[in-house]
Amino acid sequence: MILIAAAWILLLLSGGGYALDRVLTSAITRNFDDQLDYLLSSMIVSAQIGPEGEVVFDRELNDQRFLEPGSGLYWQVNGKGFEPFPSRSLWDRKLPVGGPRHKDIRTYNSDAFPDEKLRIAERDLTLPGSPVRWRFQVAESRIVLDEQILVLRRTLVRSFLLLGLGLIVMAALQTWYGLLPLRKLRYAIARLRSGEAARLEGSMPAEVAPMVEELNALVEHNDRQAEEARRHAGNLAHALKTPLTVIMNAAAAGQDDLVDTVIREARTMRRQVDHHLARARAVGRRGSAHSRSEVWPSVEAVERAVSRLYPNVRVDVDGARDLVARIERQDLDEILGNLVENAAKYGGGSVFVTVRADMGFAEIMVEDDGVGIPEADRQRIFDRGVRLDSGKPGTGLGLAIVRDVAEIYEGTVTLEESEDLGGLLVRLRLPAFG
Repeated sequence: MILIAAAWILLLLSGGGYALDRVLTSAITRNFDDQLDYLLSSMIVSAQIGPEGEVVFDRELNDQRFLEPGSGLYWQVNGKGFEPFPSRSLWDRKLPVGGPRHKDIRTYNSDAFPDEKLRIAERDLTLPGSPVRWRFQVAESRIVLDEQILVLRRTLVRSFLLLGLGLIVMAALQTWYGLLPLRKLRYAIARLRSGEAARLEGSMPAEVAPMVEELNALVEHNDRQAEEARRHAGNLAHALKTPLTVIMNAAAAGQDDLVDTVIREARTMRRQVDHHLARARAVGRRGSAHSRSEVWPSVEAVERAVSRLYPNVRVDVDGARDLVARIERQDLDEILGNLVENAAKYGGGSVFVTVRADMGFAEIMVEDDGVGIPEADRQRIFDRGVRLDSGKPGTGLGLAIVRDVAEIYEGTVTLEESEDLGGLLVRLRLPAFG
């Protein structure tokens, strides 16, 4: 992370330094050119045509360097048919003359002198009283300009290197101290994993407090799942213990109906195993955030199956057809199958299923025209093995499975009286999408 930050800092500073160098170098060069332009303008203003048609100056230019040979500041006037008219500072050298004619001032670099690099400003114009087009030139050594640019670049490089070093150090310190809460959290998680602590305890920095809360909630959730698994394993063991004891006693006593006893008790054990397997499957799937099932196709599939099992029972369905519940399709089919089959089995011949959306839930109501369930027995009926009508075949596990699986998906199952059919109304609510 620090290396990436350092790379980005160096890249950005390099780009910024280059841009700043261009701006400041242009400003220094422009200031240098402005001085040349001023000298060139002064030279042109003081120029006149002499008796022989040559250029003369009515006053000397006010810079002593024009009079000192090799001083680094020069002027020169050129015209067609006339010898170049140079400043004394040029001595026996001549400024280069060439290129296209131009009315405005042109400034450029020149390497015409091997021992001295020049910056030249020039302009072409015609003086009053002369048909000749004259070229006025002012040149100055680039030594001063180059030294100013070099000093500028040295200052920029040193400043930006110092700034980059400071930023990298600050980024390293910020990364180190910024990750201190995570290192503290890491040690706490290590203690949790080793069994030294049951949860993440102690004061945690505010930066990681939400994460700590979520981790503690996850630990508590896993503890509840483990406890739930232990409890159901115990329930299964207890449920199987009694049938096994009956079989062992019958076998030890050599009873004549041993075969019937084994078959009966094996069926009981099978029902218990099926119940706990159904719950285990639902518990295993509820962790998936992508569990989703379309309610209407499941309702129609159950309606067709129950209609074949109970041909004398009329099953009607109505309601929303686009609801999607947060539950696996297999579990939804099992819940609806139990509810609709119970309504067909214990009702009077009519079953009505309604599907609707209600405040973020998919609500499925299953009504029948049977005798219903007394209000005092509506809670007890959810217990495993409880049956109010022993005259019809059943295990007493259907509603228990429905309740357990619905609660696993954070849903609810309630029993009420049907106002339309007069029998039982089972209201199933499951979290829905949308």
